[in-house]
Amino acid sequence: MEGLLVSLLVGAVAGWLAGNIMKGGGQGLLMNIIIGIIGAAIGSFLFGLLNITVGAGIIGSVITATIGAIILLFIVSKLKKA
Repeated sequence: MEGLLVSLLVGAVAGWLAGNIMKGGGQGLLMNIIIGIIGAAIGSFLFGLLNITVGAGIIGSVITATIGAIILLFIVSKLKKA
């Protein structure tokens, strides 16, 4: 149960940070969590491919998820323009 709560918290923070970096505002709590969790998967996959280690613990998870969420929001914004 604790792991789920930490994952939701990391997702919410990462989604909020990515939303602020990319658009100037958050998307709402539920969308921030979804964006952050998908971003964590993208970030973990890409960092694994590139053999990059960000760090351990919650801070490393937030950084990885935020970078992945920024990539996700960038791709979505380019697809909307096309």
